[in-house]
Amino acid sequence: MDRLRMRTTLLIPLLVLSFGWTVVSLLIIRTIVRQQIYSGLASDLRHSVNTYQNLQQQRRELLFRESALLADLPTLKALMTAPDARTIEDAGTEFWQVSGSDFFALLDPGGKLVATYNRGPAMARPAVEKQLQEFLQRPEQTLLLSSQGRLYEVSIQPLIFGTHGSGTPLGYVAVGYAIDESMAREVSEAAAAEVAFSSGGRIIASTLPLQLQQGLASQAGQLLQPSADDKNIQLGKEHYLAASVPLTGERGSPQSASQLIVLKSIDHAMLLLMRVNQWVAALGILAFLVGAVLIISISRTITYPLAALVGGARALGQGNFDYQLSEDGAEEVRELSRAFERMRVELQRTQQKLLDSERLATIGRMASSISHDLRHYLSAMYANSEFMSDAKIQQSEREDLLLEIQSAVHGMTDLLDSLLLFTRTGRALHPEYESMALMIQRAVSMVRSHPAARDVKITLNGLSSLEAWIDAKKLGRAIYNLLLNGCQAAKRGNGSAMVTLVLDEDQSFIRISITDSGPGISETVRQTMFLPFVSEGKESGVGLGLTLTQQIAQEHGGYIVTGKSDEGHTLFTIVLPKSELHAPDRVALNKTPERAEQMI
Repeated sequence: MDRLRMRTTLLIPLLVLSFGWTVVSLLIIRTIVRQQIYSGLASDLRHSVNTYQNLQQQRRELLFRESALLADLPTLKALMTAPDARTIEDAGTEFWQVSGSDFFALLDPGGKLVATYNRGPAMARPAVEKQLQEFLQRPEQTLLLSSQGRLYEVSIQPLIFGTHGSGTPLGYVAVGYAIDESMAREVSEAAAAEVAFSSGGRIIASTLPLQLQQGLASQAGQLLQPSADDKNIQLGKEHYLAASVPLTGERGSPQSASQLIVLKSIDHAMLLLMRVNQWVAALGILAFLVGAVLIISISRTITYPLAALVGGARALGQGNFDYQLSEDGAEEVRELSRAFERMRVELQRTQQKLLDSERLATIGRMASSISHDLRHYLSAMYANSEFMSDAKIQQSEREDLLLEIQSAVHGMTDLLDSLLLFTRTGRALHPEYESMALMIQRAVSMVRSHPAARDVKITLNGLSSLEAWIDAKKLGRAIYNLLLNGCQAAKRGNGSAMVTLVLDEDQSFIRISITDSGPGISETVRQTMFLPFVSEGKESGVGLGLTLTQQIAQEHGGYIVTGKSDEGHTLFTIVLPKSELHAPDRVALNKTPERAEQMI
């Protein structure tokens, strides 16, 4: 089979196996499913209805006992003797809250509603009073109360001073729970079916999607007919087997009665109710054995070479150019392996050329930038030194020339420090338990001595006693770079040159924000300003300041973001997560914060 085409190797056995055994299996499964699905659904539907009736009976008994306990409370009886209905209504709130029920009402001995409480919007008192008075004439333990599209199951107990046989009636207490969406979900979980509560031809609560509830409401009356215990209905595009049960022994037509409707999805059952019998088991075993033999045969000719080819592609994607491919398998696989091998060799050669050219280009850019800046500084120092040697030059001019020489020295020092720090980025940090304020003040002092900060007002806000495990030398250099850039930008602005540094913290982060009054950053510069050897808007500079600042923030587990302040000024923020600022060995090098503070 090694010389067969891949199409021939795959199609012939797969077509025979798939077509033959699939047809036989589907015919058998289809026959079994059609015989079992409706009987199983009907059985599940009856079980779901019985489950709800058991739950309803338990809830009714609990509701009856709860109302009986409330009716025996001496404090509630004493409240009903109050002559003022407003007093009863105000004090009754406490009993309602204690009961934890969704509906609570107090009636006088004549059945007149004194106070009513319910969760949600207030109910219409006349309608509630009328229904409660009707309930007083019925012997049932619990009854249904409907108002404004809401449904409550209510239990009413008399309040009697003395014994029930000879005591003085004080009124009635009514307690109920809402039949709502939460109850629908509870019944649905217990019955493992979709459920809906309807009353007066309206759906009160349901687990069905909203678009299906309207269609169900139009069929609710038919579902309550005695001859329609199990009914096949369609809601939207799905078919259901439905059954209904009255919530209580209410009077009235089926269309106006309250009922529970339980629905089992026939379509869903057709997908899930796959009952496997002995025929399916035998076919499965036989198909497994035949498939195993076929898979072994296919693996020897196709799967193994393809797996090796996939491994080569994965290795190439990870940059491994030394992975060797085998040339086993079908003709197409071997041809593909050879083509892949040629591509691997060519990619390796091309990548090496790109690396060499990129390395040379980087060295060239760095050498050109450094050479230009060093020549600039040296030329300034040389020229100013010659001017100072002139005996005719005045003292004030000598001082100006000296300042220019100092500026050139500072520039060369910054350039060399940036280059040295750039070569060390990526190495391990050397954190110490350092005061953030002291570290910032040292960086500010260095900036203020720089000629670029002359005539620039530097303001510090939010400095506190905050301490953290940081590499103070590196982080101080990052702040120095941002402050120096801010001073240089502020001098290019139209107004007074100002730079503001703000230190703040919250539970998770430490933020160091630096704002300058400069002209802002253009969109083109913003896209490349963190790349090395990029320097825009400066007469000199190697272009490593922002690159180093970003790398130092990342080495501390943080990052740097740019934006605008409330005044519209350029804003750079170093964000340091507190969770990343820890001692080198994560136990603070056996130094408590107090000892570390003494060492600093």
